[in-house]
Amino acid sequence: MQFKHPEILYFLAFLLIPILVHLFQLQRFVKVPFTNVAFLQKLVLQTRKSSRIKKWLILATRLLLLTALILAFAQPYFSNHKANEEQHFFMYLDNSLSTNAIGEKGNLLQIATQEIIENSTEKTKYSLLTNDHFYANKTISELKEELLKTTNTAKNRNLADVFLKMTSEHKSVTSPTKNIVISDFQNIKKEAISNAPENTSFVKLVPEQKSNISVDSVFVDDNGGSNFIVHIIVKNQGNAKNDIPIAIYNNDKLLNKQTFSIEENKTTEVTFSVVKTPVFLGKVAINFNDTYGFDNSFYFTINANEKINVLVIGESNDFLQRIYTKEEFNFTSSTLQNANYNLIDEQHLIVLNELENIPETLLNSLENYTKKGGNLVIIPNKESVLSSYNNFFRKLNSGRLLSKKNDSLKVTSINYNHPLLKNVFEKKVANFQYPFVKTSFNSEFKNASNIVSFENKQGFIKQINLPNASMYWVAAPLQKDNSNFTNSPLIVPVFYNIGKQSLQLSELYYTIDKQNTIDIDKQLGKDEVLSIVTNKDSFIPLQQTFQNKTRITTKDQPLVAGFYQIQQENNVLRNVAFNYDKNESILDFLTFSEANDMTISTSVKNTLENINDENKIQWLWKWFLGLAIVSLLLEILILKFFKP
Repeated sequence: MQFKHPEILYFLAFLLIPILVHLFQLQRFVKVPFTNVAFLQKLVLQTRKSSRIKKWLILATRLLLLTALILAFAQPYFSNHKANEEQHFFMYLDNSLSTNAIGEKGNLLQIATQEIIENSTEKTKYSLLTNDHFYANKTISELKEELLKTTNTAKNRNLADVFLKMTSEHKSVTSPTKNIVISDFQNIKKEAISNAPENTSFVKLVPEQKSNISVDSVFVDDNGGSNFIVHIIVKNQGNAKNDIPIAIYNNDKLLNKQTFSIEENKTTEVTFSVVKTPVFLGKVAINFNDTYGFDNSFYFTINANEKINVLVIGESNDFLQRIYTKEEFNFTSSTLQNANYNLIDEQHLIVLNELENIPETLLNSLENYTKKGGNLVIIPNKESVLSSYNNFFRKLNSGRLLSKKNDSLKVTSINYNHPLLKNVFEKKVANFQYPFVKTSFNSEFKNASNIVSFENKQGFIKQINLPNASMYWVAAPLQKDNSNFTNSPLIVPVFYNIGKQSLQLSELYYTIDKQNTIDIDKQLGKDEVLSIVTNKDSFIPLQQTFQNKTRITTKDQPLVAGFYQIQQENNVLRNVAFNYDKNESILDFLTFSEANDMTISTSVKNTLENINDENKIQWLWKWFLGLAIVSLLLEILILKFFKP
């Protein structure tokens, strides 16, 4: 039992006063002579005994009365916290796209929001964390205002980050805290919630439907004719489905539609043939009622063909020209003597192919070129002068060549995790015909990573990260009398991807809430910026200007799937499309059996009611006031009916 005003209990000390009065109050008896002394003696003893019992009863009732009144004014209660102590609830409300589904009572997010509002209490402070906002120490009225503005978002939060935020907030709050996690627990494993802070309750939002169909991806084939072939990969989760309508649009114009069938828990491919246009804003739409509606549409763009400028300076080598074809690259090759230095600043990639020396003029031009973001590939010559190369590397502050090695070495190791080779190979190749080199150069570079390595673990092709660009070092000449690497299947993906990554041409589509990099083949002025625009909104993305391009990086925006334009003032430079993350479409949820050691409910209302009941204060002052009244009545009855 606790007291709201415990200081009043000091008045219990005054109970000593009636006790002392009772003990020291001595009643004097007057002696009266009487003839029958024995009879009187017996009568006096009986009278004194009855009077003493009555006084003790009156004292007890008065002490009980005063004690009950003092305790009543001290306001006793039963609770697991102090009455004047403010409670604090930390709530995480998952408002990801997957919570925009229909549950037993209706829309999952809307019902959860409504039940939070209806079951919140006035004497509690709330901190609300959603996927896109955080509201700290809000009253119930402030909380309601923020909840009414909460909508589904494409942003996601990792549960580990949620728990970290909870722990961090607890350090700044002195009052008792209760944590509530409200989510559908999509793509969550048991291990993810095992590190939850103490006093955490989980509420699982359960969608009613158990099947979903979604557009997983799109790719386009160009066979050189007048049409594109659009391949659409559709994913089914649930029972087999038949005669599902699907349509393709160019912006808002319907081009074609058809129906398809799909087996249980399988994927299928649907193709459309569309007429080529300089700019194509493609939209694929499936008309089907399932768990999620946001993944029934898919956007992609085909822009006018852009090409990457590649300049080769040095020895002629046919393998580079075969890789950098005219369909995708503007390929230029010249000898060192005939090199046009005025073309350097226009290039996205420059290849120094087997130069013996790097002239000072070229060295200065390349130094300026890399500072402005130009990428560089260096292939040495068997007779390369180390001092000349080291002079160049010293200017770039990138490292140095150590020595020339004339021993034959095999190329045996591929770095499958390197960004240049990511998603190139379907599986790791353990046994392949190893290329070899006869002459190579030992090197020591800063900020370098191996793409392909020799059998002695030394890098054969390295990527060296410069402040604004990338430099690729090939440790051996690629002439056929020194190496057969040009006949290896590795030659094409390595050099092709080096070229493609020198200018990040627009993809068919990008994924929202992921880091995306887009290069615009345009140099901006000092005060010029690029904007990403829709018909409803616009924003200025993170951007970096180089000599021959402007690089845009998107992460936090945009958050709505659809078409966007990259503009310089009112000039449209590029059309891009953004789609939602496909992980939001997966019907994979944490089940109760996987987390049977956790407190999990499927009702926000029940969870909040239970927590409120645990924190509810049971006041006892009325009972003590009633006891005081009963004590007073007992005293009256004793005085009236008890006759000594």
